[in-house]
Amino acid sequence: MFRGTILPLFVFISSFAFAQADSSNYFLQKGLDEKQKGRRMESLKNFEKSFRYDSSNKVMLGELASAYMDLRKYYQAKETYKKLVTLGETSPSNYKQLLQLCFNLRSYDEAILYANDLKKTAPSEKVNYYLGKINYERENYGDALRYLDAAAKDDPQNAEVSYMIGRSYADMQNYKLAIPYYQKAIEQDGSKYGWIYELGLVCYANNKNADALKYIQLAGERGYPKDNGYLQNLGIANLDAGKFDEGISILNDLLKKRPADLTLLDMVAQAYYDNKKYDDAMNNWDAILGYDKTNASALYMIGMCYMKKGDKGKGTQLCDKAIQMDPSLANYKQKKEMTGF
Repeated sequence: MFRGTILPLFVFISSFAFAQADSSNYFLQKGLDEKQKGRRMESLKNFEKSFRYDSSNKVMLGELASAYMDLRKYYQAKETYKKLVTLGETSPSNYKQLLQLCFNLRSYDEAILYANDLKKTAPSEKVNYYLGKINYERENYGDALRYLDAAAKDDPQNAEVSYMIGRSYADMQNYKLAIPYYQKAIEQDGSKYGWIYELGLVCYANNKNADALKYIQLAGERGYPKDNGYLQNLGIANLDAGKFDEGISILNDLLKKRPADLTLLDMVAQAYYDNKKYDDAMNNWDAILGYDKTNASALYMIGMCYMKKGDKGKGTQLCDKAIQMDPSLANYKQKKEMTGF
């Protein structure tokens, strides 16, 4: 009795499998017809129906993955290419698609896996850029530099590679090594005003004041947004490059927008003080006291201004009062006395 039921059951299962395959092929063909007509969304719907009937149809999976890519459904495209690979479609083109998709979707562990698979199946493929950028994004600068140096040899004109090498050194605060790579990057692609601005800040950090001013100005000319942060750095760069009038003008214009910015007021006051314009310095430190009467540092510097103007009595009185408010200023006073103010 039992043995007699096996054959009908097998026939039923086989018939069902053939029916499923026929349905899959039917919707696959409909999808191809819609694709030929340029109706990509309709073709995708049919490919998805074909997939529901037979998820192992490699031709259908290839079309489905391509449709997902065309319609920017990148996560679905990634999963479909992975399905193809598990079915044995381990071609370099499939590995390359998976590498790029995983990389762009920030699935970095998977990207590393497929980069290695791609390199094994196609040794001439250039994967160092991806591996370098992944390590750069993970702040693993040692491996990042190793792969990026190799990527620079793979593609000497890739400006982003030069930039990432420079940025890696900058993030490690090795500004001297960072500068030439930033310069190379903007020579290769001068449209990246963000890179130019960063180069200006890196030069500033490396005490290259003239270059800092040059690149910060160039960034603004190339399109970098001239917001308050940019204008403040531009003003500072002018001051440090010895262009007092230009720098102080920029910072004073900025103060009109940010009159209660105590840091900016102190910066302007210090610039006036350093350039022996003591009345203007006092006005700005006095403005700070108008917002914060407990600011001992501003009071101390007003006292210093009086001393510089020749009124040592009043200056000493104000400095001593400031030291009473903040005893740590006594160390500052000793330093000033040793250096002649």
